[in-house]
Amino acid sequence: MAVESNGSAEKHSVVYDVPEIKFTKLFINGSFVDAVSGKTFETIDPRTGEVIAKVAEGDKEDIDLAVKAARNAFDHGKWSRMSGFERGQIMMKFADLVDKHTDELAVLDAIDAGKLLSSGKMLDIPDSANVLRYYAGAADKIHGKTLKMSRELFGYTLLEPVGVVGHIIPWNFPSGMFFSKVSPALAAGCTMIVKPAEQTPLSALYYAHLAKLAGIPDGVLNVVNGFGQKAGAAISSHMDIDKISFTGSTEVGRIVMKAAAESNLKVVSLELGGKSPVIIFDDADVDTAVDLALLGILYNKAITVSRTLNGEVCVAGSRVYVQEGIYDEFVKKISVKANNWVVGDPFDPRVQQGPQVDKNQFEKVLSYIEYGKRDGATLLTGGKAIGEKGYYIQPTIFTDVTENMSIVKDEIFGPVLALMKFKTIEEAIEKANNTKYGLAAGIVTKDLNVANRVSRSIRAGTIWINCYLEFDRDVPFGGYKMSGFGKDDGLDSLHKYLNVKSVVTPLYNSPWL
Repeated sequence: MAVESNGSAEKHSVVYDVPEIKFTKLFINGSFVDAVSGKTFETIDPRTGEVIAKVAEGDKEDIDLAVKAARNAFDHGKWSRMSGFERGQIMMKFADLVDKHTDELAVLDAIDAGKLLSSGKMLDIPDSANVLRYYAGAADKIHGKTLKMSRELFGYTLLEPVGVVGHIIPWNFPSGMFFSKVSPALAAGCTMIVKPAEQTPLSALYYAHLAKLAGIPDGVLNVVNGFGQKAGAAISSHMDIDKISFTGSTEVGRIVMKAAAESNLKVVSLELGGKSPVIIFDDADVDTAVDLALLGILYNKAITVSRTLNGEVCVAGSRVYVQEGIYDEFVKKISVKANNWVVGDPFDPRVQQGPQVDKNQFEKVLSYIEYGKRDGATLLTGGKAIGEKGYYIQPTIFTDVTENMSIVKDEIFGPVLALMKFKTIEEAIEKANNTKYGLAAGIVTKDLNVANRVSRSIRAGTIWINCYLEFDRDVPFGGYKMSGFGKDDGLDSLHKYLNVKSVVTPLYNSPWL
């Protein structure tokens, strides 16, 4: 793939030896196995549209086998019964193995998901290992409470692992999402089945291999590749799974929740879609605001000095509201930067933005660009596909946008930004909240009073002030409204995988209660 920018194209040849794909089968009960049906499906390189490998296609029968293994490991195995310290030691070893294989894992996410190789090596894979370490450190700090009873009784609570967990993870952060789900569940003592997105199964299978090497017992961590309509549906409706943790679209989240309710009323946590606003006030430094706005919409497949950045992220700052006093200057500066943004092969270190994950997502993003034009928005930059091979799209910015347009209302999951003007704080708050979603928001201002007022007025799970996309393993992440419920990251995530049990016994002849 040649390296291109919106304004001009500089052609380069990128040569990188893609390693042998070692793991393509299902991982069930500690072994790599073929699907019961013998079926496979192709995983595609979004850089070229070509086939990387054929991987086993799991179905209901395979989910049944994985659940049986996980249930046996939970009910009769040692993982949930060993001390938290012992679990933590094994998880630390798992993290060390991830670090040891960083280069190969970063390549897998680059060829499978279009992630920038440089950001995978510097951020995605090391951060994933550190998430494991964070929860490994928490594994021996899971405590109940001693209760002050009102009568002659002694009471306390126990925190116990919820049981068998089904993790259904998306394709935009194959490694990060794997460990944000798996790590707290392992620390809690749960066993699990992971269904990676059908677009990006390769790194999840590699992590299953490393888990085995680290000493995680057979049956504790199972990975079943497959499609949502079959493997995902089988997890959601399975009578012997105790909890579902799902990250994906709001539409699919509804289906997962319904299946969970209609089966065994299993516990569900959902991290769903977003249409996050970034509000930029007159007192903001315009250059800083432009950088944050581009970071907010291009995050995931592009890179800045300190962050990996294409729009395939649920918290993409796809609605940018700029106060009228600096609006014109902001438009000029963001146009220049977007037109010089470098799009191309994620293996090339000069590239700032890689491809969309697959043909379907590529075509979806392009269709929304056409909707924006049709609805009367003005195309400021971008708006076109790049090259004849692969799924590359120019960073696209629309102005003259109104709140009823589909590019403002719908989650696009691509490099498309709607730029709008506002006058007052009240107007900005009203527009920011004018969405069915509530995942995140950004505020750019030098006025602490404004920052406090707006952050408390926006109905969203995460607010970034004078920064954007500053995730951390200690910061709980999750949404309001139709962006879902339940938190990933932080100790809140650990508690998703624990049940509270109350224990009460009488006190006889005690001198005090």
